[in-house]
Amino acid sequence: MQVQPYLFFDGRAEEAIDFYRRALGAEVTMLMRFKEMPDPPPGSIPPGAEDKVMHASVQIGETMVLVSDGHCQGKASFQGFALSLTAADDAEAKRVFAALSDGGQVQMPLGKTFFSSQFGMVADRFGVSWMVYVAP
Repeated sequence: MQVQPYLFFDGRAEEAIDFYRRALGAEVTMLMRFKEMPDPPPGSIPPGAEDKVMHASVQIGETMVLVSDGHCQGKASFQGFALSLTAADDAEAKRVFAALSDGGQVQMPLGKTFFSSQFGMVADRFGVSWMVYVAP
């Protein structure tokens, strides 16, 4: 069994993918736009969303994150969860935390804790919460 996060950016998926490419070195392994859907049922494509991302698979480190524009209504809401990113060392933690913080909101500054040499929490510019830490 496998569990994969599936993030719905409600119209900003392509922007998010580009951001994660720059910030985390993410790689797109698959991307399909609504207009590429074979035999779409009537009403299945949100009006004006033909070029939006229907589904994408994005590799971040060892994890596959699934991404979509969903209903393309501009009301993305990421609540009740966080993505935990384990950095290889303090330098990597500082780099990715700074990158994710660009345009976002730091919830807990990156710093030493009793369980990690570096741990911090940030909501990125899309509202996705991240916990960055270095494993002991």
